Amino acid sequence: MPAARIAPCLWFDNQAEEAATFYVSVFKNSRITEVARYSDAGQEVHKRPSGSVMTVDFELDGQRMTALNGGPLFKFNEAVSLQVFCDTQEEIDDYWDKLSQGGDPRAQQCGWLKDKYGLSWQVVPNGMGEMLKDHESPGARRAMEAVLKMKKFDIAALKRAFEG
Repeated sequence: MPAARIAPCLWFDNQAEEAATFYVSVFKNSRITEVARYSDAGQEVHKRPSGSVMTVDFELDGQRMTALNGGPLFKFNEAVSLQVFCDTQEEIDDYWDKLSQGGDPRAQQCGWLKDKYGLSWQVVPNGMGEMLKDHESPGARRAMEAVLKMKKFDIAALKRAFEG
């Protein structure tokens, strides 16, 4: 498989390796591919001990990603999230339970959750976009009303709402 041209880089204070290890444990077919460390070159800028982790390259189910230990300057917010598309309720339950563990329960709405590192995720059933795409459809209206009442998605409840 050719390398992806575009890959997310996630900025952490000091938890890049810990976070990458956690994410790799959540998703099948995932692995850490490389760890790069800070040297004493540029220490006046990066202020990191020589030998400490700078970046961790990893793959989540084939998607290349990088985690960077860049310091406390930037934090995650909901403007960027990662979507996990699921075929079954079992998949939704599994990803939701693992990713939300230690996260912010107040940040859970409409399939969104925030993990223990502050990164936002959307755990979404495949086919939901199809249900919601026709804004004039009574089924889409009922499905959206159901979505707005959910934290974690319930596929059967969404289908019942859509079908009326």
